[in-house]
Amino acid sequence: MMQNMYHEAIQTLKSGGVLLYPSDTIWGLGCDVRNEQAIEKILELKNRPASKGLIVLISKIEQLSEYVEQVPDLAWDLVEFAEDPLTIIYPKGKNVSPSLLAPDGSIAIRLVKDEFCKGLIYRYQRAIVSTSANLSGEPSPLNFAGIAPSIVTGVDGVLKNPAVEGPAKKASKIVQLGLHGDYKLIRG
Repeated sequence: MMQNMYHEAIQTLKSGGVLLYPSDTIWGLGCDVRNEQAIEKILELKNRPASKGLIVLISKIEQLSEYVEQVPDLAWDLVEFAEDPLTIIYPKGKNVSPSLLAPDGSIAIRLVKDEFCKGLIYRYQRAIVSTSANLSGEPSPLNFAGIAPSIVTGVDGVLKNPAVEGPAKKASKIVQLGLHGDYKLIRG
């Protein structure tokens, strides 16, 4: 049963669709990191300006080098030892849709440790986009029932974790890293 759920979700991603799924933090909208049309659809569903960034989720630490031009030394320890979900903004991203990069070329990436979400990304074999499944300016939904109907009906696929239907976790912390060990807490 679990394998079939992942299969349908992966087919949605491979076909360029937008997926509604429980991320490692809260309910999220996701798509392939290289699919500009799907990213635009996510922004339309959320009524979110393109200037607000989206996050890239990876399933294993080795993927950092695939999406970051030069990984600062401090990042390896932060990613490996973070107990709570931690999104890191890296100085220069690569191999993703240009709309996932900030004007300065930086990219926000989080290594997923939640087994269900990690299983999705691992089976897809590349990173996925992630953003909260709420309308722009509205609070993140605490559970699936709290997601706006326009989002639920507007996506191309829904992946539910049968083990989790209760209250959502909280959004991740966000830290911005420089190449020389400098950092800044963006969201704590």
